[in-house]
Amino acid sequence: MKVCVTDESGLVKKAKYAVAIDGPSGAGKSTLAKALAAKLGISYVDTGAIYRTVGYAVRQHGISGDDKEGVVALLDKIKVDARFEDGKQYMYLDGECLGEKIRENEISAYASKVAAIPEVRTFLLEMQRKIARENSVIMDGRDIGTVILPDAEVKIFLSATAEKRAKRRYLELIERGENPDYDQILIEIKERDLRDSSRDVAPLRPADDAVLLDNSEISLEATVDAAEEIIRSKLPAVCTAR
Repeated sequence: MKVCVTDESGLVKKAKYAVAIDGPSGAGKSTLAKALAAKLGISYVDTGAIYRTVGYAVRQHGISGDDKEGVVALLDKIKVDARFEDGKQYMYLDGECLGEKIRENEISAYASKVAAIPEVRTFLLEMQRKIARENSVIMDGRDIGTVILPDAEVKIFLSATAEKRAKRRYLELIERGENPDYDQILIEIKERDLRDSSRDVAPLRPADDAVLLDNSEISLEATVDAAEEIIRSKLPAVCTAR
C-alpha cells in the first residue's frame, strides 16, 4: 500500500495528484483554481500563459495569428517550457524567461488564435502532462479533464448561467471604470459557449467522471468550499495499492 502523509487539514501531501477544472468562459475557473492551489499548497498551472507563450513567439517571428501554416512551421523551431518556483509559474521561450511580456494585450489575440490550431494543442500536450506527472497540480480550461489530464484524480466542471456570467463580467468592467453594454456581453458569452461546445478540436464538455458544480447563486468563498469538499472526497483514491 502507498503510505500517504497528510497536512493539518487532512489532505494528502506526499502522493502526487491532479485536479482538473473545466467549464465555460466566465464561470470563474481561474479564480477558483488559484484559490484552491493556495489553500491546498499545490501548483496552479496557468494554461492560458502557456498558449500566450506560443502567441508571443508567433508575434516575435512576424507571423500572423491567422497564418496556420506559418504557425505550425514555427513549432519545430521553438522550445516552450514552464518552470515553478515557490509555487509560481514562469514561462520560458527558447531558454528566456518571458515574465510579464506575455501579458501584453496584443498577445491575448495571438493566444486565442493559436489555441484554435490542433497542431499547437498537440505540441503543448506532453509538456502539460509532464508538469502533472512531476507535481501535484490544479489546471483549469475547457478540455483539461477530457483531453489534457484524462486520468486526473479530481475533475470538476464549473458552470453558471450565461446571464450570471454576463452580469459578473459587466460588474468587473464597471469597476475598471469602463462603460459596458450588458446585453452585448451576454450575446458574446452565448456565442462563445456555442463555439466552444461545437468546435472540432477538444470541444467543451464535462468529462464522464467530472463532478458538476454550478456557482450561479453562490459566492466565490462558497464555491471554493464546495470545490475543496469535492477534492477531499476524491483524494482517498490516490492512496491505493501501487
